[in-house]
Amino acid sequence: MLRAPEKKVFLICPDFMYLLCPHRINQTHLLPSYLTNRRLGLQVQGSNFTLGGFPFLIIAGTIHYFRVPKEYWRDRLLKMKAGGFNTLITHVPWNLHEPKIGQFRFTGNLDVMAFITMASQLGLWVILCPGPYIGSDLDLGGLPSWLLRDPNMKLRTTYKGFTKAVNVYFDHLIPRILPLQYNRGGPIIAMQVENEYGSYYLDKKYMPYVKKVSVPLNFLCIYIPIFFYPIMMTVYTVTSFDSWGVAHHSLDGPVLLKDVREMFKRRFSFNFYMFHGGTNFGFMGGAQHLNVYYPVVTSYEYGALLRENGDYTPEYTTFQEFFRSVIGTQQQPQSECLFFSLLSFSQPTKSVKPLTMEQLSVNEGSGQSYGYTLYETFISTDGILTSKGHVQDRGQVFLDDKHVGILDHSQDQLILQKHDHKEYHILRILVENQGRLASGKNMNQERKGLTGDIYLNNSPLRKFTIYSLEMKSIFMTRKLPNIWKPITEKVKGPAFFLGYLKVADNPKDTFIQLEGWKKGVVFINGQNLGRYWSIGPQGTLYLPGPWLHPGTNEIILFEELESGIDVQFKMNPILGIDLFIFVVFRIKPRALCMPGKHSPTELHP
Repeated sequence: MLRAPEKKVFLICPDFMYLLCPHRINQTHLLPSYLTNRRLGLQVQGSNFTLGGFPFLIIAGTIHYFRVPKEYWRDRLLKMKAGGFNTLITHVPWNLHEPKIGQFRFTGNLDVMAFITMASQLGLWVILCPGPYIGSDLDLGGLPSWLLRDPNMKLRTTYKGFTKAVNVYFDHLIPRILPLQYNRGGPIIAMQVENEYGSYYLDKKYMPYVKKVSVPLNFLCIYIPIFFYPIMMTVYTVTSFDSWGVAHHSLDGPVLLKDVREMFKRRFSFNFYMFHGGTNFGFMGGAQHLNVYYPVVTSYEYGALLRENGDYTPEYTTFQEFFRSVIGTQQQPQSECLFFSLLSFSQPTKSVKPLTMEQLSVNEGSGQSYGYTLYETFISTDGILTSKGHVQDRGQVFLDDKHVGILDHSQDQLILQKHDHKEYHILRILVENQGRLASGKNMNQERKGLTGDIYLNNSPLRKFTIYSLEMKSIFMTRKLPNIWKPITEKVKGPAFFLGYLKVADNPKDTFIQLEGWKKGVVFINGQNLGRYWSIGPQGTLYLPGPWLHPGTNEIILFEELESGIDVQFKMNPILGIDLFIFVVFRIKPRALCMPGKHSPTELHP
């Protein structure tokens, strides 16, 4: 277990204030479509919440719209409502909505307004967590990495560089949210600004600042602890996220049901985190550092009541039956390669010293947020290569295209040995950002790539050529020379592999298993599905049906180390637990080519 089960009590009352709730709770009249008089919003009376003047028990579940394909929002929300929940909690990730400085995205899978409106139409109230920091096991906790371009940045404080960026972001976000608040006929009954600041707390002026900039959102702010108030567990879970190389965390249904029964008995409001976790598509997953660095896996199932693809778990049915016994519920809905030669397609950055991802002059001055960064330099001698902790997070080292080893959080030294008598040799370090910390006091230092000097025999290396490899859709779908080659045996990486998947009409969800493959990323029709890694615990990647087209679909794999022979598509996920696995079919990819033939334009430093 990476961290203790979270049972966070924000609003506290002593034991003698507990009120036993009635055997059956009738809240069927407290629906967004029924409550037309919006004069009285969510309030506190004694040890109870009230809504519209009526006693109201918040039975909430968390779904992150950005972790679920938009085409499945309705399905997941219907299942939430049918399960007996009355409130949706969702977080707003700043880094996804403003990926570049001053460029905002609120469409498609990031249309938070449409998600909230849909929840209202289906009879769910909404508690919104607009940030600016949301945690949620996201890269940098949902903060945009371009903030770290400022070498003096102090995240989550009243540092001017941070508050200026927050103000601009909120100026775009808040006007979109205002029409959806309760007193304007919308479903948003409360908000939680920031997240777990008590564990960070670097600036006592910060929370008053956040409250001030969010004043237009005229809600009950549930982050303020007040004695004698009702108890609300804003994050209740008995599990945790999965990390690469660590055993899978599973849901303890009996313990969960026992706790929920007790909460109902004592009339606690609560939020089930997560009701549906979804997927860390692309590179959105973050990391935790609890003495050891733990990067989050691609699946964000998180012991949820719905599986990653939206299927019901046994616990869902158990809870639905329990909720039905105490409240009314609805019916359940039915539900390359010459890898290095590709670099000629990218514009490199020249620098005397290493630059971090965030410092690169890419993305119109916003720096690089995710993916990989390749550092090239020339050396004239062999010896001991030392990183001194400056490789963040994982760097593959190549000498003249020959793989030497890995530099990461636990390994900071490698031996370089020349195999010929050339005067100069090309040293390459391919660095992966495995996810910025999602929480903690070290977030200000979460720059990625090479964060300082790399030493050869105690002398710092100089004159770098740096390539940004974010692997965005435009990169993955661009036309390339026809240099794909068939493969019949395993291939050493790094390399891209191409395959085709043919499907009939109405494509369904499936799971991709990469048995024999080591570590990399999968793309379907240019869409980044996320990372895979043979160390587990996650053994499959979720492929949403709506992302497939009837007919031929293009699948590209970027494999860092060594390929398998084929790619399997299955009906069930493998998340570290034993399940009956049904193989639907397999495809054999073709490699773009192998590393080893790239000749730099400059043959000397």
